[in-house]
Amino acid sequence: MSEYGGRRRQARRDAVTVEIGYALFSAAFAAAVIFGAVAGPALLFRLPSGIEVLLIRTGYVLAPLVFAARVVSVLVGFRPDASRPSGAHPDSRCGAHPDA
Repeated sequence: MSEYGGRRRQARRDAVTVEIGYALFSAAFAAAVIFGAVAGPALLFRLPSGIEVLLIRTGYVLAPLVFAARVVSVLVGFRPDASRPSGAHPDSRCGAHPDA
């Protein structure tokens, strides 16, 4: 195994790790914003109890849904080697196989 191949694999693993971290961090942030926007008024202001319960429960339902949707959307769109089109030869600059 060449040293270059090992570096490429390590770079790909690092890229995947960073992307997972980004997905989790951005999803947690989005979920917190949604929860704060929906349940925040119930937590900050004195509202009728039925409305308070509805807002807080809605926040508890929406926040995990937003979290999951954000993680999935970030990770589905991720390609570890986005610098070249899928299936393209690594030495090709235009995306076509050099033997073609």
